[in-house]
Amino acid sequence: MPKKETIALILAGGQGSRLKSLTKNNAKPAVPFAGKYRIIDFTLSNCANSYIDTVGILTQYQPLILNAHIGIGSAWDLDRVFGGVRLLPPYMSDKGGYWYKGTADAVFRNINYIDYYSPEYVLVLSGDHVYKMDYSTMLQYHKKNNAHCTIAVIEVPTEDASRFGIMNTYPDGRIFEFEEKPKNPKNNMASMGVYMFNWEQLKRFLCEDQEDITSNNDFGKNIIPKMLASGLNMYAYRFSGYWRDVGTIESYWNASMDILCRDAFALDLFEDDWKIYAADYSFPPQYIGKNAKVKMSMIADGCTVLGEVENSILSQGVYVGENAIIKDSVILSNVMIKEGAVVNKCVVNSRSQIMAGSRIGNDKDIMLYSGDGLIE
Repeated sequence: MPKKETIALILAGGQGSRLKSLTKNNAKPAVPFAGKYRIIDFTLSNCANSYIDTVGILTQYQPLILNAHIGIGSAWDLDRVFGGVRLLPPYMSDKGGYWYKGTADAVFRNINYIDYYSPEYVLVLSGDHVYKMDYSTMLQYHKKNNAHCTIAVIEVPTEDASRFGIMNTYPDGRIFEFEEKPKNPKNNMASMGVYMFNWEQLKRFLCEDQEDITSNNDFGKNIIPKMLASGLNMYAYRFSGYWRDVGTIESYWNASMDILCRDAFALDLFEDDWKIYAADYSFPPQYIGKNAKVKMSMIADGCTVLGEVENSILSQGVYVGENAIIKDSVILSNVMIKEGAVVNKCVVNSRSQIMAGSRIGNDKDIMLYSGDGLIE
């Protein structure tokens, strides 16, 4: 049987509790984003654009919507007989246990899937980040340095560095120390949760980690530090493009606003040479009334806008009544905003209804309106 040089595994089982009601019945990677996408579409599109055609998606929490969205992977050209995309839920093994105990445990329990393709390299990715990245360039860097493990890093604001895993490196990029969320970070090069491994070495460390009863079975807490301590050749790959972890309502809102600002540091969804693909949902044409005012906004098909929309994103099926004002907000699908309502600096969850004359949000705080009248 032929083998694959590189396969990707996407960790997509996280609960994402900091996104509050957006993930109440939905896995974090399947949360809608930018009108027509879901968060995992960015990682899947990166794989497709990087010519990685074998992708395993490790699911766990509330997988129904995620599974339905991905289907057979045709939207990302990943519907292959040998390879393609495969959804890998947890299952009962001969050693017992069901739920994945950690990120490393999730990969360990899919060793048979990986070995089926006999890859030389395994790319471990997170399914809940918004970014564009050419993994093939990272693989070339990995090969050039004869690395056993390469970790993508990005420069973050110094004041935020303690929230990330920080890589301390020599000038040539070789990692000599990894600090998981340090109180006093020595630099601001943060791990992006994008790991390139030589499969032979990774498999050995995963098996050893399973025998350690004190382990959290986690890449950041266990596998990476153990690899470093063993003297393996590990490098940091510096990434300079757009990347954001959308794990909170504030970061989700900020990433959405980045799409609208259209500057050099923004997220461009309209590049022909690096498309972000998504499932093809069909909706009727949008209707924008003759008195509507639409400025710097993205409005999906199937919307009716009779009021004013400014610097906002409207998903499919949104209705904005006469004299309603939507400003600096993200409105998810099938929301009804009645006449005269004002929505300011909010994320409004799907199928919400905002009554006539209501005022939701303010200029100071980013709020989540969850649909049952509750502001989170």
